[in-house]
Amino acid sequence: MAQDASGLALLKMLAARLERLSADSLWSRRASGARRSVLKALEADEAGEEVAPEQLAMLIEKSFDLLEKAAREIPDPDSFRQEQRAARRGSH
Repeated sequence: MAQDASGLALLKMLAARLERLSADSLWSRRASGARRSVLKALEADEAGEEVAPEQLAMLIEKSFDLLEKAAREIPDPDSFRQEQRAARRGSH
């Protein structure tokens, strides 16, 4: 019973993104818990149960927040290359 089809579709996409976080990420444990909550809401919807719009909004916001924080851990490739070049020059 798709009550808010766009919100539920977004939750499905967010669940997939949360699952892809590296286990090395500081945020992976929190993301795992958030993903469980997202999957519960999706399962409830598929079972025909009403999922409160407030709950959908909270899950979407929390998921995006976790993904944003995890993304901050990803090094900037340009900075990484510059550091590597500087390290090579310093070792010669």
